[in-house]
Amino acid sequence: MNFFLEEVDGVKIIRLKEERLDTTIAPDLKAQLLVLIAEGKKVLMNLEDVQYADSSGLGAILLGFRQARDGGGLFALCNVQKRVQTMINIAQLANVITIYSDQGEAVKMMSE
Repeated sequence: MNFFLEEVDGVKIIRLKEERLDTTIAPDLKAQLLVLIAEGKKVLMNLEDVQYADSSGLGAILLGFRQARDGGGLFALCNVQKRVQTMINIAQLANVITIYSDQGEAVKMMSE
């Protein structure tokens, strides 16, 4: 799995450098999310490069959300592409996970 990690204003950001978030990526993403959530209370997943997500990918996103929530933290998504947003909507994850249009807005809102 290719990704870029950074921390801005106390928000840990993981930017996936993959076009597909599927069964080949999901296990590694889950492991990385668990590490990030253990290290910090605020985790942002930037999906700018992700063009497709299947149920395994959505499951990894949901795991990140649940782990952060259960630990009293925040978990959000940003830069979600249209096709991935459609899958998130179908799975009704948009009802529980905060989605920001861009990383700057997300960091600003999450760091308050």
